[in-house]
Amino acid sequence: MKLQRWATTATTATVFLGLTTTGAVAADAAEAAPSYVALGDSYSSGVGAGDYDPDSGDCKRSPNAYPELWSAENSPSSFDFTACSGAVTDDVIANQLGPLDSSTSLVSISIGGNDAGFADAMQTCVLQGESACLTRMDEASNYVSNTLPGKLDAVYSAISEKAPSAQVVVLGYPRMYELNGSCSVGLSEESRAAINGVADQLSDVTSKRAADHGFDYGDVRTNFTGHEICSADEWLHSVTFPIGDSYHPTAAGQSGGYYPVLEGLA
Repeated sequence: MKLQRWATTATTATVFLGLTTTGAVAADAAEAAPSYVALGDSYSSGVGAGDYDPDSGDCKRSPNAYPELWSAENSPSSFDFTACSGAVTDDVIANQLGPLDSSTSLVSISIGGNDAGFADAMQTCVLQGESACLTRMDEASNYVSNTLPGKLDAVYSAISEKAPSAQVVVLGYPRMYELNGSCSVGLSEESRAAINGVADQLSDVTSKRAADHGFDYGDVRTNFTGHEICSADEWLHSVTFPIGDSYHPTAAGQSGGYYPVLEGLA
């Protein structure tokens, strides 16, 4: 009789322990699945990576973009993709923060290049020659130094206010050109060096502002080294068709340049 009572008690304890363990595992799994919101400009939406979602319209969101790749690999509890081609910091604040709330646990963003007029500056370099290019890059550099920090502060503060518990990963921009590379025509080396210099400055300023807001910064320049325009294995479009894809990462640039950086931080 005592042996039977012990066996019954042991069985009950085992079942209870199993239920408790299963519940704990389920709770841990739920806790581990983040609520993810991807904000930003064309480098986040995936311009240049192709296969654009027709429902995204002019935002040109691609399933090959790094936010989509991260979501597919990590199965977040929710995923909102509001990054949009052409976005500046004011656009993020006005149009992209809707999905953020106190339960959001992960936010990614690339922003600032359009504020600095980088696309317009590149067009100047391609169409108007070295002198105009260097002048326009000086203008972009001055903007990045003197005006962009305040713009980044505004958008970063807005993110923190809407999603105070989220990890925020700020992704930077690659250098455009491999200097002394394989390109035999096109821009001068001086123009390419000036463009790279502003890209570096943009990365450095963005990194500093992100750190001051307690955000993680993902520097993609190392991953893109050896894959710039004029390299043997380009992950960036030069002038191409459609023209809007020019100077944006290819699908390989998203998967090999951006995605591993986000995956390493998030």
